[in-house]
Amino acid sequence: MKSIKEIYRIGTGPSSSHTMGPRKAAESFLSTHLGAHGFEVTLFGSLAATGKGHMTDEAVIDALGKTGIPVKIVWKPDEFLPYHPNAMTIRSLDSEGFPTDVQTYYSVGGGAIEEEGKPHETASEIYPHDTLEEIMAYCERTGRTYWEYVEQIEGPGLYDHLREVWKTMREAVERGLDAEGRLPGPLNLQRKSHAYYVKAGGYRDNLRSRGYVFAYALAVSEENASGGVIVTAPTCGSCGVLPGVLYHLWKSRNFTEMQMLHALATAGLFGNIVKQNASISGADVGCQGEVGVACAMAAAAASQLFGGSPAQIEYAAEMGLEHHLGMTCDPVCGLVQIPCIERNAYAAARALDANIYSNFSDGSHRVSFDKLVRVMKETGHDLPSLYKETGTGGLAKDYKQMTRK
Repeated sequence: MKSIKEIYRIGTGPSSSHTMGPRKAAESFLSTHLGAHGFEVTLFGSLAATGKGHMTDEAVIDALGKTGIPVKIVWKPDEFLPYHPNAMTIRSLDSEGFPTDVQTYYSVGGGAIEEEGKPHETASEIYPHDTLEEIMAYCERTGRTYWEYVEQIEGPGLYDHLREVWKTMREAVERGLDAEGRLPGPLNLQRKSHAYYVKAGGYRDNLRSRGYVFAYALAVSEENASGGVIVTAPTCGSCGVLPGVLYHLWKSRNFTEMQMLHALATAGLFGNIVKQNASISGADVGCQGEVGVACAMAAAAASQLFGGSPAQIEYAAEMGLEHHLGMTCDPVCGLVQIPCIERNAYAAARALDANIYSNFSDGSHRVSFDKLVRVMKETGHDLPSLYKETGTGGLAKDYKQMTRK
């Protein structure tokens, strides 16, 4: 596995695979084609199907057209390249408009890209273990916790990155809570986090606590939907879950900064395992790979903060993901708004419930996290493409039918 820095990428929303990834691909291509007179970008499959709602074209044009060079976008939503549903080709053009070079890129989730015909991302494999079963055995043998295992592999320098991640998460929550008004796009959706935060203060104890969790998760997700700066955890579409949980626990329980960084390290490890052995791309395995994985990460982080054993932490993460199995990715109008924003808030609450449930137990259970990850991958690949970030099935289809009436 690569560094957990690959899970936590700081950037602008609304989509890690549809906005951050294509922008990165365009910047990479531009760096070696500075003398081009123009560019033609073809978006395939999911990138084309929901690209306008995810601002894919805007991100690509902004990256390639910085010097005023013309950029043409070609949309092919019904054509899927074999390696991954999020595919794009970029052609450089000469002064007469003829192609001089072409490169195919795949946006594989979490803002990561892969180039056809070239080795996968340059980040090196640094972890000696790829499964949680191996890592748990190592931790039990050495007496280490998950965050100590991550620290041992990545070194103390990791905390510089995690401090910036935690700072960015806090700022996204606070900006989102302060903001009001309409989110961009044709849905005319109103921001809700500020109202939820105000209403939560009027309740007592448990209801107030739950209301704040909703508000914090909504705040980050609404910032993402507005193209604000967020942290992929593990993706843009699921970026509100982990900050919602961590911000709430930090504000209500007075955990130290280092305890929060340790929780981020543990959460990142669980997200990394899914990315290594399955997928965190909604276009590949549906929303279970985004919101489901985010819920697992948040549940693991919460369990650690409350003193869970390695087995209890694993159980919390397993529950967080298991109860999102089969979740479709069906964004209405191709926007990361409905049902994405609400799912973030609900998954944050579910992560805290998974923590409570696992800490009532001794951590023993029948379905392991590793087995669940394998099942999630199989389930995701069995889903028809209309349920995997194409905006053509599920809730997205129902909305189109309603608007035609």
